[in-house]
Amino acid sequence: MNTGFDPLWQPYRSQRFPLYARGGMVNCSSPQAASAGLEALRAGGNAMDAAVAAAAALTVTEPTANGIGADAFALIWSEKEKRLFGLNASGPAPRLAEPERIVADGSSRDGRMPLTGWTPVTVPGAPSAWAAVTERFGRRSLAENLSPAVRYARQGYPCAPNLARSWQRALASYRRSLKGPCFDAWFETFAPGGKAPEAGEIVRLSDHADTLEEIGATGARSFYEGDLARRIDAESRRFGGYMRFEDLAAFRPQWVEPISVNYRGYDVCEIPPNGQGITALMALNILKEFEPKADAALNCHRKIEAVKIAFADALRYVTDPDFMEGDWHRLIRPEYGAQRAREIGEKAGEYGPSDPPSGGTVYLCCADGEGNMVSFIQSNYMGFGSGIVVKGTGIALQNRGADFSLDPAAANVLRGGKRTYHTIIPGFLMKDGGPLGPFGVMGGYMQPQGHVQLITNYIDAHLDPQQALDAPRWQWMRDGSVTVESRFDPELARALERRGHRVRFDLETASFGRGQMIVRLENGTLVGGTESRTDSSIALY
Repeated sequence: MNTGFDPLWQPYRSQRFPLYARGGMVNCSSPQAASAGLEALRAGGNAMDAAVAAAAALTVTEPTANGIGADAFALIWSEKEKRLFGLNASGPAPRLAEPERIVADGSSRDGRMPLTGWTPVTVPGAPSAWAAVTERFGRRSLAENLSPAVRYARQGYPCAPNLARSWQRALASYRRSLKGPCFDAWFETFAPGGKAPEAGEIVRLSDHADTLEEIGATGARSFYEGDLARRIDAESRRFGGYMRFEDLAAFRPQWVEPISVNYRGYDVCEIPPNGQGITALMALNILKEFEPKADAALNCHRKIEAVKIAFADALRYVTDPDFMEGDWHRLIRPEYGAQRAREIGEKAGEYGPSDPPSGGTVYLCCADGEGNMVSFIQSNYMGFGSGIVVKGTGIALQNRGADFSLDPAAANVLRGGKRTYHTIIPGFLMKDGGPLGPFGVMGGYMQPQGHVQLITNYIDAHLDPQQALDAPRWQWMRDGSVTVESRFDPELARALERRGHRVRFDLETASFGRGQMIVRLENGTLVGGTESRTDSSIALY
C-alpha cells in the first residue's frame, strides 16, 4: 500500500507520558486488543474478563507472536479474596516424545531439538487459561469474552506498522526454511497470495473466527476433548507428529502459589518453575546486597553480572518442578543471594552454576476500578511458533519443545509428559502485603533481564511506569556479549567495556523486549505505561 509516508521512520525522539485512569485500564502491544479488554470492562466485566478478552484478541491482531495454540501464564490479584493467584497454563510434551525417538526419526539436527514442524509442539495451554480465568473469576461467559476477537478475525482489522514488519520478516524466513506439505496451511493462512500484509492493510482470519467461536461456546472443551482436539490429532498423525488426542484430553492448567523476593521493601512476584521468573528473582536477590547509589557504570555492571549468575543457575536447574534436582526455593533464599553477590567484582566475570544451600510473546496487564489486577502473558515462542497451522482452524501451534535438551544428563532433557523450561513470565509488584500492580517485558531470554531493568528503574531510579519502560535497555547474550540499544549512552557503553564487557550496539529495538506496567496509587488512581518499541496502546476510562 502506498500511503505516502513510512510509519516506521522516526525522525524525532518520541516523548510519552504515563496515563492515568480511575475506572479501568488495559495495556497491550496491540491497540485492538487493548480495546477488546476495555470493551469487556465497559460491558460489566472485571479485570479478569478484560484480560481474557485482550488475550484472545491478541491471537488475531498479533499472530506473529502468539496464537490459539500458544501457552499462557498469569498472576491475578483478587480484591475480593485479598490474594495473589498464579496460573501456569504451559503444556507438557506428548507422551510419545522421547529423545531416542526424536533422534531416530531424523528431525533432530546436531543433536538438538528442531525449531519447526510437529516435533517441538507441546500441548497448548492458552485456551485452557482463558477458560480457567473466566470460570474462576469472571463475570461474563467465555463466549462473551472472546466475541471481540471473533469480530476482529471475521470482519478484519488494519495491520499495524511493527506487526507488518514482523509478519514480512517471518514470511521471508519461512520461505527459506519451511519445506514440506505439513507447512502448507501456514502459508495458506498467513500469506494468502504469497504475501504478508502491509501497514494499513485489512487482515481477515476467518478460520480463527470459527475456532474462537467454538472455544467460547464449549468453554474450551472442544480444543482438548472435542472436535478441535480430534483435528489436531489427525494432522499430527498425518505428518508424523507425536501429539495425540489423549495428550490434549489429559491436560489441565495449574493454579500455583506465586514466588517472590523482597527487593528494598517491595515484593517482586513471579510464577514458580517451570517458568524462568525465578531467574529475575535470583538476579534481584543478588542486587539487593548492593547500594544503588554507585556510579552509573558500576551500577549497570552489577546488574549485568547478577543476570549472568542468575542464568548460570537457571539454565542448570530450572525445568518442570516435578523433575527438578533439589528444592528450587533454595535459589532465591537471602543467604544464597548474598553468597553469589560476593562473586561480583569490579570487572566482568564468567560464572557457572553454584550449589545453593540445602533446604515471539505477547504481554498484557489489566486493572479495574474495584481493585482487581491481572498480569497475563502468552506466546507461540519463536514468532509464529512451529510453522504448523492445523488446516481449516487457524490454530498456529507453538514450538515450546524446542527448548528441551536431548542430552540425558541435562536437567531439561525431553521426557513425554514433562514441561520444558519456559521463557514467558508475568510479573507483579506488591508492598506491605498489598498490590501495587502488574508488569511484564516479553521477548524470550530478554524477559527476566527486562524485569530486572524495569523494577530497578521504578524502585531505585524512582521513574514512573512510562519512564521505566522507555529507559534504554541492555541485554546479556548467551555468547557472553552485551548488546545495547542505539539510544544507549555511548559513554556508559565505553565504561562497561573498560570493565571487561564486550558491548555492541543493536539497531533492532524489538530484540530488547516489549513491556507494559500498571501501578495503583494510594487513592485508587491507576498509572500506566506502555511499550514505545512497538504498536502498544492503553485503553482506559
